[in-house]
Amino acid sequence: MRPAAVKIMGILNVTPDSFSDGGSYYAFDLAVAQAEKLIADGADILDIGGESTRPFAKPVSLDNELQRTIPVIEAIRRHHRIPISIDTVKAEVARRALAAGADIINDISALHHDPEMLEVVQNTTAPVIIMHMQGTPADMQVNPVYDDVVVDIIDFFQERIDWLTANGVDRDRLILDPGIGFGKTVDHNLTILKHLRRFTALGQPVLLAHSRKRFLGELSGLAAHQRDQLTAVVSALSVNQGVSFLRVHDVAATRLAVRLAEAIAQAD
Repeated sequence: MRPAAVKIMGILNVTPDSFSDGGSYYAFDLAVAQAEKLIADGADILDIGGESTRPFAKPVSLDNELQRTIPVIEAIRRHHRIPISIDTVKAEVARRALAAGADIINDISALHHDPEMLEVVQNTTAPVIIMHMQGTPADMQVNPVYDDVVVDIIDFFQERIDWLTANGVDRDRLILDPGIGFGKTVDHNLTILKHLRRFTALGQPVLLAHSRKRFLGELSGLAAHQRDQLTAVVSALSVNQGVSFLRVHDVAATRLAVRLAEAIAQAD
């Protein structure tokens, strides 16, 4: 069976302290310009976030997150129909982002952080990305331990799927993100990448968010901004494991890697 075409999600961090781009797009004009570049490079989706989730990051206020994200979403929506994902754990940010033109909710807490997020999800038909994370960004990299990292994440996803569907959320709306780098060691991340196909067995689309992550640096010695080639390699390797979405910083490089991987997969 030939794999379905993978969708590429371009990352737009509207934060002053992102691990991967150092706040390069924190200013409104720079953020909008980067969105235009991601679209021109072939992004299928834009993922916009106003709160850093790097290891040991501190939370930002609701007002700050709204000020960072909503004007950018509105500006993009005035000129483009590209699907927009709001990367937030705050219900009010998700609510206002959807009203401003966003299409997808990307909640790294899998709706654990804000009790009101369920109501937001129930009151829309937007797809919802639920991610696995051990701990919180403030402590997730302090000695993460699993009995079996793949089995533990699958069990987590099954619990979240059951809970959401029991609360009236259509299963077809759910996208699973195994959470590379979120409470995982290098070995945990490599095991997840090796066994991505096991997550797709749950029947939901799987999103892989591996771009420029620390484990790539620990394996290579490269700084965050130098890891796009490694990110593209992982992207290509994931294509034949049934991944549906790739969340990346360098859309152009990923587009080429995916095109080659899909061509090989479709060869006789």
